[in-house]
Amino acid sequence: MIGITEATQDISFDAMVAKQSQVTEIVMHDPAVATVTSVVGSGGGGSINTGRMFISLKPRNERNVSATQVVARIRGKTARIPGIGVFLQAAQDISVGGRATKGQYIYSLVSPSQEDLNTYVPRLMEALKKKPQLKDLTTDEEQNGLQSNVIVDRNKASQLGILPEQVDSALYSAFGQRQVSVVYNDRDQFHVVLEALPHYLADPTALDKIYIAGTSHIQVPLSTIAHIQSTNTPTAINHQGQFPAVTFSFNLDPGTSLEQATQIIEKAARDIHMPDTIRGSFQGTAQVFQDSLSSEPILILTAIIAVYIVLGVLYESYIHPLTILSTLPSAGLGALLALLICRVDLSIVSIIGIILLIGIVKKNAIMMVDFALEVERDQKLSPAEAIYQACCIRFRPIMMTTLAAMFGAVPLALGQGDGSEIRQPLGVAIIGGLIVSQMLTLYTTPVIYLYLDRLRHRKGSSEAIALPNLA
Repeated sequence: MIGITEATQDISFDAMVAKQSQVTEIVMHDPAVATVTSVVGSGGGGSINTGRMFISLKPRNERNVSATQVVARIRGKTARIPGIGVFLQAAQDISVGGRATKGQYIYSLVSPSQEDLNTYVPRLMEALKKKPQLKDLTTDEEQNGLQSNVIVDRNKASQLGILPEQVDSALYSAFGQRQVSVVYNDRDQFHVVLEALPHYLADPTALDKIYIAGTSHIQVPLSTIAHIQSTNTPTAINHQGQFPAVTFSFNLDPGTSLEQATQIIEKAARDIHMPDTIRGSFQGTAQVFQDSLSSEPILILTAIIAVYIVLGVLYESYIHPLTILSTLPSAGLGALLALLICRVDLSIVSIIGIILLIGIVKKNAIMMVDFALEVERDQKLSPAEAIYQACCIRFRPIMMTTLAAMFGAVPLALGQGDGSEIRQPLGVAIIGGLIVSQMLTLYTTPVIYLYLDRLRHRKGSSEAIALPNLA
């Protein structure tokens, strides 16, 4: 699993390390966790108020729970730590998007104006926090970092003979880790770095203890010629392309689809009257998933057309391929019902299973239609007698091939080993589609065969009658 932590934007590095250690301790004590690697200052934006954790789980047969269940269990424990948020997600075998995110799905807002983003992003964030369908909602906008500005009174400084360059040099020597010398010995060399003691670095009042050499080398306190002004400043400004961007990260509540999340976000944007200068879109995994779903109907239709053309060439008919393709709706219906009953999401893997059913299920009709056409041609039987014999004689091979394919998908659907989550939708879709199609196509295929055969003969007879009239 991958975990990202985020504390308040004005937290110091030492305080962040202490908070990160508390989170790491809780994660390590979970019985499903094997090892944890923790890093501070590398949580996507790279600021010191963020951190990352790389969590290795024990083998599935030792923990007996899925990664999603481990995330839910740890989330409840880390929620008790004040001042820090923990965002966990299962690591994906294929990662797209090119950015570290705190949730499985990310939604980016892009605008030429940073002011528009600063105005409307907090409003949209407040509106979306009220939606229970979105979990672990957070944003990478960080506008509340603390900054201390040293305002130098140039008139007083000039009266004491202090130049602005001296002020800059003194501040850099105290807080900038200036390298002042190199110590050499026979084998090594050591860089000497000048800076203030650590307990001065954590307190802005340390600026009052800086002294600068004035006229006649008199040490003048910095507070004599300057005053300190504390303001808020962005700790990170993200871009997408050439424009400023703010990214929302979130997970979905069980039972909520990505399409529903899209509608919720778009409705919230309309409710706050977000201007047209701000454009929103899914990025990363969610964008790839949406693009895949938008092209899936075209791929399925293309596959069906290709199968129709091949069958049309094989049987030299426009009608009989339709009889074979009539078995596909029942297979798709069975796959969707099985996914619904087993509470498995309609993912890319399950859609692949539905596409596989196109090749597996149509063999039932092929075995019956091929045999019926052969006996109808060789034995001069009627279409009804031919399809009846095809059903009786081909019943056993149809059942054997269907059961072989079904039992082959059982390990995919019931497997509990490593990576079983990605294979389970494929097995469930195949089993559900085969069961329903086997129950229906044994009865519907003969009926459709006879109906289309009568349609073919009726069309042929009407053409035969029309030709003499045209002559």
